[in-house]
Amino acid sequence: MVRPKFQPIKQKKISTKIVEQIKSLILHGDLRPGEILPPERELMKSLNVSRPSLREALNSLRGMGFIETQRNRTAIKSLASGRMLEPLHHLLKEDIGTAYNLIEVRKAIETWNAYLAAERATDSDINRIEECNSSMKTKMNEGISVAQEDADFHLAISEAGHNIIQTHLMFSIYDILKETLKKYYESMELLDIYGQHCKVVDAIKKRDGHLARRRMLEHLEYVESSLKEFFGSH
Repeated sequence: MVRPKFQPIKQKKISTKIVEQIKSLILHGDLRPGEILPPERELMKSLNVSRPSLREALNSLRGMGFIETQRNRTAIKSLASGRMLEPLHHLLKEDIGTAYNLIEVRKAIETWNAYLAAERATDSDINRIEECNSSMKTKMNEGISVAQEDADFHLAISEAGHNIIQTHLMFSIYDILKETLKKYYESMELLDIYGQHCKVVDAIKKRDGHLARRRMLEHLEYVESSLKEFFGSH
C-alpha cells in the first residue's frame, strides 16, 4: 500500500492575510481606484491586527502598486496606472490632439460600459449613477464647477458594468484628462450635457444595452465636437 504524501501546513503571516483581503476587495470592486483607506487606527480595529502587521501589509501593497500615499493618506491606485501615464501627461500639455485621441478611446470603452451597465447594473448601481447626475445638476444651479461630478457619473456607469479592468482604465483616463478639461468645463453647455446624461440613465434603467450604447456615443461625440470648437477658438 502506497502511503499518501502529506504536505506540511504552512501558517500564513498576519500581514499576508491582510494583503490578500485588501487585494480581494480591490479586484472585486469593493475598493475603488482613488478611494481613501481608513486611518491606521481604524483599520487595525476593523481587521483586528497589530500596527506592525498592518504597516508590513500596506508596505507590501504599496510595493506591488495596489496603493499609494497621497497627502499623508493611503489611496487605492488604479491598476491601469504606471509608466504610460507620465508621458501622456506631458503630451497633453504640448498637444491638444492627444486629448482627442483619448476621447476616441473613451468612445470605445464607455459605449461598452453603458451597454454592460444596462445588462448588469444592480438597483444600488443605478441609484449611485442617478445620485451623481443629480449632484451635477445641483452644482450647475449653484454655478459651481461640475468637473468632478461629471467624472463621477461616468465612473459610476463603468462600475455598474462590473468589469474591474474597464473601471480602472476609466479612472486613469479621467485622471489624465482632468487638468486639460478644467477650462473647457467652464465654457461648455452644461444643460446639454446634463440632458444627455439623463438619456443614458434612462436607457440603462430600461435595461436596453443597445440604446445605452447609442446614447453614450451621442454624448461623447457632442463632447468631442464641443472640445474641438473650444480649443480651436483659443
